[in-house]
Amino acid sequence: MTLDDLFATIEARKGADPDSSWTAKLLAKGPEKCAEKFGEEAIEAIIEAIKDDKAALTSEAADVLYHLMVMLASRDVSLSDVMTELSRRQGTSGLAEKAARPPFGT
Repeated sequence: MTLDDLFATIEARKGADPDSSWTAKLLAKGPEKCAEKFGEEAIEAIIEAIKDDKAALTSEAADVLYHLMVMLASRDVSLSDVMTELSRRQGTSGLAEKAARPPFGT
């Protein structure tokens, strides 16, 4: 399965009966809950990275990618939008790109 396939499945679950799938249930709870769940999964991945447990980190990384895409879908941000942004940044030093961003919270 590719990330495009996974995102298409997530998009297809929008508006589905929340009792029909975990994705539909999560999307029905709204963007805030989707963001909260993404944060929880990111923290779990961080913990596994610190513990140096490759198998557990791999599993948590899959959860992070899935929940990131659910969060994006909940706010109508497509995976192609994110890929376009990554392409825009390609060839630019990460330090230069970060320095060009407006300060956080503005």
